[in-house]
Amino acid sequence: MKKNVVLRVARPTNDLEATVRFYRDGLGLDELARFDNHDGFDGVMLGKAGEAHHFEFTHAHGHDAGRAPTQDNLVVFYLPDSDDWQASIARMKAHGYQPVPSFNPYWDRRGVTFEDCDGYRVVLQNAGWAP
Repeated sequence: MKKNVVLRVARPTNDLEATVRFYRDGLGLDELARFDNHDGFDGVMLGKAGEAHHFEFTHAHGHDAGRAPTQDNLVVFYLPDSDDWQASIARMKAHGYQPVPSFNPYWDRRGVTFEDCDGYRVVLQNAGWAP
């Protein structure tokens, strides 16, 4: 029997609740799971139920997670439908997140970039993608 592959993108944060607000409320991801004080870590998994990928954000008690190493650390969401793309941008702005210029100007041509509390960036790209 073949197993399904699941992708988890995991990273630490100094402010778990601010990070959750950005990705859950701003980007519209669902909170899939949460844990508190598991071996000194708190964490939240965010994604879309039934999808084979999600984010895990963790906070280690007493540890400084630091910030993104560069302005080009990106997660890109490809939103080919213009109405969905505009709605995603509007939701981010309604939650108080303002676009930032992309480090790589390519992403500003058909996308809008937002930065989370740790300096990591998310691009909402109005395009499809296929390998």
